[in-house]
Amino acid sequence: MNVNIHKDRILILDFGSQYTQLIARRIREIGVYCEIWAWDHDPSEIAAFAPRGIILSGGPESVTVDDSPRAPQAVFGQRVPILGICYGMQTMSAQLGGQVEPGAEREFGYAQVLPTAACALLDGLTGDNEQPALDVWMSHGDRVVAVPPGFAVVAATQTVPIVAMADESRRYYGVQFHPEVTHTRQGEEMLRRFVVEISGCETLWTAAHIIDDGIARVRAQVGSDTVLLGLSGGVDSSVVAALLHRAIGKQLLCIFVDTGLLRYQEGDQVMALFAEHMHLNVVRVNARERFLAALAGVDDPEAKRKVIGGLFIEVFEEEATRHGDVHWLAQGTIYPDVIESAGSKTGKAHVIKSHHNVGGLPERMRMRLVEPLRELFKDEVRRLGVALGLPRAMVYRHPFPGPGLGVRVLGEVTAAAVDVLQRADHIFIEELRKADLYDRVSQAFAVFLPVRSVGVVGDARAYEPVIALRAVETIDFMTAHWAHLPYEFLGHVANRIVNEVRGVSRVVYDISGKPPATIEWE
Repeated sequence: MNVNIHKDRILILDFGSQYTQLIARRIREIGVYCEIWAWDHDPSEIAAFAPRGIILSGGPESVTVDDSPRAPQAVFGQRVPILGICYGMQTMSAQLGGQVEPGAEREFGYAQVLPTAACALLDGLTGDNEQPALDVWMSHGDRVVAVPPGFAVVAATQTVPIVAMADESRRYYGVQFHPEVTHTRQGEEMLRRFVVEISGCETLWTAAHIIDDGIARVRAQVGSDTVLLGLSGGVDSSVVAALLHRAIGKQLLCIFVDTGLLRYQEGDQVMALFAEHMHLNVVRVNARERFLAALAGVDDPEAKRKVIGGLFIEVFEEEATRHGDVHWLAQGTIYPDVIESAGSKTGKAHVIKSHHNVGGLPERMRMRLVEPLRELFKDEVRRLGVALGLPRAMVYRHPFPGPGLGVRVLGEVTAAAVDVLQRADHIFIEELRKADLYDRVSQAFAVFLPVRSVGVVGDARAYEPVIALRAVETIDFMTAHWAHLPYEFLGHVANRIVNEVRGVSRVVYDISGKPPATIEWE
């Protein structure tokens, strides 16, 4: 029996916090569906969405400044529980009759919060060693100095007398700290209480239910038509392929454009998994020579991206036209793509990016989109992939750029450089897995540098290219620290690369953080 996984849902109104997507992911991990909308979303659509509860996120603005963001006043007429987090607490207080003032100084980082009154959100929670103080993460400048009528102060710190407030009769709550971050030790339980106990949501958002729902929706959408999918071997397209195959079987046609810029032997691995093991209908287009020819003489990173992206579409369209009248194109669009593209259209987001999967298709293709992952975050996509039977090692691979090794070979991309880089990168990743380090870093890869270095190979002088190794640790990929891999490990990897990959005389390790550097070199 198909379960309505969207029946009980939470709405998050985003005021621009860097943690807003993290709030949504935490709620979904609890098992409740939620969506993120801009703080000034149309109130009539909010009412039509019919959330069981509403969360007002944090944000970088100051409530004390004229024309700063406010929640639609109609939100407070929805008669559903509301949780204000940081800026959300401040605007709730200001809009409902409380008072907010600029703080003498910003409070950022770890703090201990002491509950001061009964509150459904905090009752019974304890800190480390069962101490009454709660361990939380602060990030604010303004502070609430008087709560609105009907509210009680329910928590404080040694320096801030109001860090949480509650109106139990209306089920309104505000917290000055961030329950969504792991530094707030009891934050997950606070969010669970709000969405499950206070808002009354059932925990229906599970991998099994999402798969069942996705299958039903795809079948209803495409009927007996053929669906075309550009299979890249990446996580998103692989999970889309597995889900569509389970939903419509032979109606799915996958086109795998092998650019020659993939990881070592990845083209063969994609065909082995999907065509031979999972029995999908996959057409492989070996386009390595076309891509290398198009990249000849091109050394600017953005120019390379445009060449690779444009040629990929050209090759894909050529192959698509060979398969008759296809009405549907599947894409691996995921929820952050949708959020970020919506932000770029409204101009509300402080940090935005465009995304190739969002915004439609060229008119000449005359196909409609199938996007079964459109509601999912990346971590949910990975869990879905495992539930669909994809190998865990593939589903949890590190991110790989869309242009592939075209932007990891610095400067002009040549066949020789790609071959060297593929082998060096393979050795690095292989050794990370052997040393149980692969899953401890967020992303790791090798880079081919367009410089030559003098070395000694055997008894002969060598003047050959340099390989750089890169490994970072990050939570959100917006900032990153270089990974402190053991010296012995790095030495072993460097020795293997120089000894086993002809054409490399030197290996270096990148110890740049983000910022100032980016994670990728191009």
